[in-house]
Amino acid sequence: MQIGDLLDRNAIALRVHATNKNRALAVIAEIAARNFGLDAGEVLGALTEREQAGSTGVGHGVAAPHARLEGLTRLRGVFVRLDHAVEFQAVDDQPVDLIFAIFAPKDATGVEHLRALARVSRALRHPELRQQLRQVHTADAIHALLVQDPVQASRSSAA
Repeated sequence: MQIGDLLDRNAIALRVHATNKNRALAVIAEIAARNFGLDAGEVLGALTEREQAGSTGVGHGVAAPHARLEGLTRLRGVFVRLDHAVEFQAVDDQPVDLIFAIFAPKDATGVEHLRALARVSRALRHPELRQQLRQVHTADAIHALLVQDPVQASRSSAA
């Protein structure tokens, strides 16, 4: 499972204004609904239910919310960069401005879902990638950064 398999350019939003975690999740739900033919309310409900079980704020300004949804035939992703970081109850207590949401079909195996989460978490663990994601100005640039190997990306930015 590669990030490029999850993320379409149309499911990337930059300069998103959200005043809190709930609003950020609502924006993600709207993007998912529009791009994947889902109901925004159902998406938001699934994301909110998952957040109530424990925050998906993984640290360093990053969150990886996820949910299983009826109506999907494969794993899908949404990437949002907020214009201002919001409180997300992250593990390091830092506010979040980079959010990569993963949506799995209701009947997908847990292994498939976990592999996708692990892939996204590993990529966003790289400080150089996070810095680049915060600096670029287009969805195409975000997509290009996320689909490349983070180790290769850090080498090319150092050159």
